[in-house]
This record gives sequence, C-alpha cells and structure tokens, in this order.
Amino acid sequence: MTVGPGCALGWAPAFSSPQPPVPDEAVVRQRVPRRCWKVGRLRHGKKVYAVAISGSTHHVYTCGHGYIKVWDESALHARNKAPQAQLDLQEHQNCVLACKLFPDEQRLITGGLSRNLTLWDLAPTPRVRAQLASTGPMCYSLALSSNAQLCLACFKGFVEIWDLQNQILIRKHEVPEYGSRCVDIAGNKFWTGGEDTRLYSWDLRSYQRLQQHDLRHEILSITHDPSEEWVLVGLRTSDIIILHTHRREKFKAVLHKYVNHHSLKFASCGSYFVTALDEAIHCIAAPSLQRLFQVEEPTDVLCCDVSSDNQYLVTGSKNSATVYQLLY
Repeated sequence: MTVGPGCALGWAPAFSSPQPPVPDEAVVRQRVPRRCWKVGRLRHGKKVYAVAISGSTHHVYTCGHGYIKVWDESALHARNKAPQAQLDLQEHQNCVLACKLFPDEQRLITGGLSRNLTLWDLAPTPRVRAQLASTGPMCYSLALSSNAQLCLACFKGFVEIWDLQNQILIRKHEVPEYGSRCVDIAGNKFWTGGEDTRLYSWDLRSYQRLQQHDLRHEILSITHDPSEEWVLVGLRTSDIIILHTHRREKFKAVLHKYVNHHSLKFASCGSYFVTALDEAIHCIAAPSLQRLFQVEEPTDVLCCDVSSDNQYLVTGSKNSATVYQLLY
C-alpha cells in the first residue's frame, strides 16, 4: 500500500475528492469491489463481538457470550438455516471478544472474558485444541504473526506474547494502563493503543518502546496491510491514521464523526480495506483511499472480516452476522 499526504476519504460533501497519492503509472492495478450484495443473515442469537470467515471453505465463525457458532457455506445463502455446530465455552459467563483465524484456516484462537485463551482445531470437526492460561481477566484484542508462531493478547496494562507452537507464554509485557485496548503485529514490531490516545510501537526482540504518536483521540482498532508496510489506526472520531512501519511517514483520512465502534480489516489482496463505523460499512481502495461503496445496517456493526479469497464480507452486530458477496 502506498499513500501520500493530504489524502481524504471524501465520505461527505464537505470534503474534497482525494488527490492521487502516487502517479498513475506507478500504481500496480488490482481489481477492487465496486459494490456488494447481501446474501444472508446468520442468526447467532446474541451479540456477535468477533467474527471470522475462511476463504477456502467459506465457513463463518460467530463469537459472543457463552458460545461460538460455526456456519457452512450453504447457510450464507439460506434463510434461518441452523449452524453446522455450536461450540459451548467451558465457563458459562465467558464471552469471546476477539478471534483470529490462522493463515492455514485450520485453527482459530479466541480471547475475552476468561482467564484463558482458547486454541481451536477447526477440521475435520471443531474442537478445543488447548487452553492457554492467561494472567488477566479480560482480553480485549488478539494479533497473530504472519507465520502464526506468535500470538499477542491485549489486556489492561499489559500484552501477553505467546509461542503457539510450544503453547508457552514468552513474556508479559507491560504497556501504559490506558494504552492497551488493541494490539497488532507486523514483522519485528507490534503496536498498542487505547483510551490514552497514544499509539505505541515496540520492538518484538528487545521489547523496547520505539515510537509514540499522540493521536488526540481514543484508539479503537489497529491493523496492517498484507505487505506489513503500513499500519491503519481507527479512532473514536472515525478518522483513520496511516503510518509507515519503518519510515517516519504519517497520513490521515478524515471523517470527523464520533463513533462507538470502529473496526478495520484489510483484504488479503491489499487493494482495499473495510471499515465498520457504527451502523455503516465503508469499503476503501488502496492506495488511492477512494471510497468504493458504503452499506448501512439497522444496528451497530461490532466487528467485520473479509474472506482470504476476497469473495465475502461478514459483519457482526446485535444478534446476528450479515454476509455480503463482494462484486467486482
């Protein structure tokens, strides 16, 4: 992803159209979706706080209080079809707040209102593979390294760094108490952010703090592009801050609308990303930051995911997940 200064998303008439950040001849053209088609709704029954969809099988995993539901591809296009499976959490009061699908899409890791992170095998039948005993009562956010060997789990005031192959806790890394709402990892760095409005970057080898950016507003989400060159940060204002992972470059896409929820998900192809802002979903092209399409939902969108084959977008909300087919 390549971006330039002065980029604005132009989501409202008050904003000017975005200027091309790089010359047209320098941009490698990749297809991007121009609209989406709502194909179905998955009746989870409770709030869906975390959602994942595989690209190989198009299974959807909806997560929330007490259980995870697994839906096969036929359920995406059917009305009120029952899930393929329901995975009940061991603790009745447990609530999954974050989930990450492994790159091979054969495993899932979840965290939330539990003193355990749960590692799930998804094939041939979903089951618990391991319980990782965490040191905090509530996991807000999870991040996986690109090779899925490391998992970072974000708690209030610290981040746990797990070796998933050996299922051992490598380090409990202290971070500012109100700067640990979300976490992401790219290469040899990881980022944390939260209510204190500061984005922190850390060296994954020395654990030293590398940089601190005062973004002035609460940080609700952090993600990176597939090349691990750029980090996107979603703010309470709905603005998106774009930072280079190695160079001192920082840009801002502006909307200036306060939101309760701000989820970000980059497509695996790297040519676009999705941002969910309360009751609206925006699909944004990269590198131009041009808005591709917008979808309104009847209730707040709490989470979103894009399948690795870039065919489906899934959102989680009050008591269901909504599935959209991306049309190119």
